[in-house]
Parts: sequence; C-alpha cells; structure tokens
Amino acid sequence: MRTDARRHHDPQIRGFASDNYAGAHPEILAAIALANGGHQIAYGEDDYTENLQQIVKGHFGPTAEAFPVFNGTGANVVSLQAMTDRWGAVICAESAHINVDEGGAPERVGGLKLLTVPTPDGKLTPELIDRQAYGWDDEHRAMPQVVSITQNTELGTVYTPDEIRAICEHSHERGMKVHLDGARIANAAASLGVPVRTFTSEVGVDVLSFGGTKNGALFGEAVVVLNPDAVRAMKHLRKLSMQLASKMRFVSVQLEALLAGDLWLRNARHANAMAQRLAEGVRAVDGVEILYPVQANAVFARLPHDVSERLQKRFRFYFWDETAGDVRWMCSFDTTEDDVDAFVLALKEEMTK
Repeated sequence: MRTDARRHHDPQIRGFASDNYAGAHPEILAAIALANGGHQIAYGEDDYTENLQQIVKGHFGPTAEAFPVFNGTGANVVSLQAMTDRWGAVICAESAHINVDEGGAPERVGGLKLLTVPTPDGKLTPELIDRQAYGWDDEHRAMPQVVSITQNTELGTVYTPDEIRAICEHSHERGMKVHLDGARIANAAASLGVPVRTFTSEVGVDVLSFGGTKNGALFGEAVVVLNPDAVRAMKHLRKLSMQLASKMRFVSVQLEALLAGDLWLRNARHANAMAQRLAEGVRAVDGVEILYPVQANAVFARLPHDVSERLQKRFRFYFWDETAGDVRWMCSFDTTEDDVDAFVLALKEEMTK
C-alpha cells in the first residue's frame, strides 16, 4: 500500500452541482501558508482573528463583531441560539437552508422551532412573515422571536436593500430580531453592486452568517453580530455547539484574505457572470425552461427527466425537484467560459436524442 500523498482525482473535471465542489482559491491557500509556522495563541486570541475584527468593522460598521466558525450550519445554529429563548421560534421561508438542508440541526441542536412560510421565489415579505407572526402570549405555541432570511436566496434570487429594510422594520415593530443567512452574501453584493453594509447593518439586520466556503475558502464561516443587544453568550454558545476552532488563525486568515481586499467580490462577480453565460446559452435550447430570475450564481431549470439523467453522466448537478424535472446548476469562482460552453453543448446534444 502506498503511504505517500498523491492526487486521487482529475483536476480537469468540472461540474455544476455546487460551489462547494470547487477547490480553494490560490490566494486563500497562500494566506493559510502565511499563517503557518511558529506559535499563536489558540481559540481566537491570535493576531489573525484580532485583525479580522477590524476588517469586519470596515465592512459592516463599528459595532460589528465576528465569531469565526467551521461551517455554515454551525454559523446559523449558533446565531439562532444566541437570538432566541428556549421557547422561541424562527420564521423562515419554506425553502430556507435552515429548514431543508441542515439535517434538523436548528431543531435538534439549537432546540428551537422553525415556522415556515411558502414563497414563490424564496423571498419573505412583511405580509408573508405575518402568516406566522402571532401568538406571542399563547403558551401552546412556540414564540416567534426571529425572522431568518437568506441573501441570496436558495432559489438564486436577491433581496434589494429596500426589501430587507422593510422586513427588518416590520420584524422589529413586532419585537422580533432579524438573522441573515449569508452563505452566498458575496454573490448578492456583486449582483446588487453595493457594499454589504447597504443590505445588512444599514437596514437593520441584527446578526448574519458570513459565508466563505462557497466563495473560495478552504473551510470557515463567521457569525457576524451587528447588533450586540440581539444576542446573548455568543462565545459560550459557539463552544458548546462545537464550533470553536482551537487553531482559529487558519479560519480567520482565510476570511481576512477574502475581505481585506477585493477577492471576495472578484470571486463572486466571476461566478455570477458564469451563471449569466450559462442562462443565456440554455435559453437558446428548445424544451428547457429557466424557472427563476438568474441574479447570482445559480440557474434553476426544468427539462425532461431522461435528458437530465443522461446529462448527469457527463456533468455533475442535482435535481431540485425530481418529480417536476427541476434541476439546479451552480457556478463557482473557478468555472470557466469553456466549462459553460461545453455544458450547453452537451445539453443541446442530449435534448436532440
């Protein structure tokens, strides 16, 4: 048996299944190497985590504080735990990642209730929130305490700053806080062409989960507290939720590499541009329907089931609703124009069989 490290995959193979499939950006890997060597204080008292705080304040404002964690589910669960009481509930879209794709972690680990609302495009509105925003004095019902939105949404749509402001004002008037799942927050900022503070701290978001992994990081996200009064015992919750990295410098330096300059935005702009190229190519294929506006780095489409199954043998991607024939195609920071064009050509070929 060989014991030396060796490559086990073909680096030329690309897919459209998830931006998590992509590797780490070279600048991220260089940053990790920079942080390596020598000793640094563990558990977040290192120089890289300290510097990250100043960078985060520059993006979100003077009250912002970052708590690096391992992954997005951890960021969401820690955030929501810190914002709710044991009897609390979180209002979210039915399609929200916290409801669909986190294995019940908010309920099982966070110990909270999700109150879901069906949405046509993945976006909540004040009117939709009110379908679940009631019963605060009813001991038979979990108490709505937080509204959680995703930017950009799980359906690839993007909230405008005014839409988020309306949600925040409406929620705060009813005594609820607002959490933003920002697993792809960079793609939303690139799509809107505005700083992240424009649709977060400046419009009333209390806490957000900042995504790095889907935007070129090797691993690592952060809970960013914008309103200190909205949370309790964040440091303790991060630890008991198993999200406190001992060698935190290697998480923080990745976020530093993304946010200190424009790498976060460059990566997101490129991924978004590739999704636009993909959508344009797909629109020219008879029999394929694009389901939602392509506003970030995702394309949702409907096509014959057998075509998707044949195409999946050539490129990896996932069914979104297998019964309806709906699929999701994701682009990442390392998706190339040749990747997109090859995929569109393969789609055309499979549609004509």
